[in-house]
Amino acid sequence: MIRHLAIAALLALGTNAASAATDIEGMWNPLKSKPIVETMPEAAAIPREIVPFAGDFAKGTIIVNTEERRLYLVLGDGKAMRYGIGVGRPGFSWTGEHKISAKREWPEWRPPAEMLKRRPDLPKFMAGGEENPLGARAMYLGSSIYRIHGSNEPESIGHAVSSGCIRMLNEDVIDLYNRVQVGTRVVVR
Repeated sequence: MIRHLAIAALLALGTNAASAATDIEGMWNPLKSKPIVETMPEAAAIPREIVPFAGDFAKGTIIVNTEERRLYLVLGDGKAMRYGIGVGRPGFSWTGEHKISAKREWPEWRPPAEMLKRRPDLPKFMAGGEENPLGARAMYLGSSIYRIHGSNEPESIGHAVSSGCIRMLNEDVIDLYNRVQVGTRVVVR
């Protein structure tokens, strides 16, 4: 009953359903003991949108706000494109500044040695494609092990679940990828 009421409320909101879903994120369905948003991941999407942006950052700079779980691409004239992101889980978050050192479409994945130590069940290599955890695009951050990349787990966007990489919906990472170049400044707060 509660799930049906939540779904009905979101459907009644129409185009605002995606933003409304973030208000119920983490709400538990007592009948199934699972978050309601797990049963309807499309309602949990965080919309990409142009928003007002104040700051002393040059046009084209990427600002990652890990606390908000949002990535901003500075457009200039007091505006930025805002995207929903997934960030590092507790113990894996980081701050700093890098530049995009490489860009790849449907990148292959080689888990870092640190990740393989924690998760020996992971493959040492995975070819690019829809099953690859890096998703449709990846932007590599300097010489670090971190990337801004797509995800085949859209339900992870808006959460702290990664090993430090910045995850985006595939459609959002494609949009960002097409807007930035190698050398773009990335500031992670």
